Amino acid sequence: MAHALHDLSPQVRQAVAGVLSNERLADIVEELSEDDQTELLSQLDESRAADVLEAMNPDDAADLLGELPAPVKDRLLELMEPEESEPVRRLLQYSSDTAGGLMTTEPVVLTPDATIAEALARVRNEDITPALASLVFVCRPPQATPTGQYLGCVHIQRLLREAPFELVAGAVDTDLPRLSVDASLTEVTRFFATYNLVCAPVVDAEGHLLGAVSVDDVLDHLLPANWRTMSLGEMTPARAMSAAGTDVDGGDGDG
Repeated sequence: MAHALHDLSPQVRQAVAGVLSNERLADIVEELSEDDQTELLSQLDESRAADVLEAMNPDDAADLLGELPAPVKDRLLELMEPEESEPVRRLLQYSSDTAGGLMTTEPVVLTPDATIAEALARVRNEDITPALASLVFVCRPPQATPTGQYLGCVHIQRLLREAPFELVAGAVDTDLPRLSVDASLTEVTRFFATYNLVCAPVVDAEGHLLGAVSVDDVLDHLLPANWRTMSLGEMTPARAMSAAGTDVDGGDGDG
């Protein structure tokens, strides 16, 4: 749907957006290129634009708002419901090329007394991406980020091997390192490569889970800004890495 919307004229695109629900339009906006996102949002009235932003994942909404002029960004944040704008405002505090700017504030979080069956039920939720579903984070209350004390994580493969009535506390991986909010894009990328994971915890100095970075968010920043509108033939490794400011061998582009 996002690709089809990209190929439409602005007038037709606006008409299509007008008949879609906020939730459906939010799903589509998340899959558009940055240019298409800002153009489509500018075609909506302020109230509708705020509603669509509320329906988006907080990290995607923060990325989109970060591309807008400050007065427009501030106005839309004011129009959003406080409980929806709060995590977005938090994400906007961080640079977009750090773990804090890349993370989502809505990973899968459970308390240590939750059962394996409860954990599996959570990761089966179709609204959770496969990357985020790969890790369940175990924390003391509160479960909403920033959480209580972060205890560790449980890998989905471990969940599948355990009896449903067992507690997640018995399956926690306490050895996996954590990312800090100011970890650079290069550090985050190396983390995924080193530990062969697609999701990583972001924890503050006091041991509270702030969110999680998933590999798709990292790829969004490594690939050219307009990668969603490019064919696979155009996406050569050298071109992609050059556009991301990174050498093909993994070093920083200015190194």
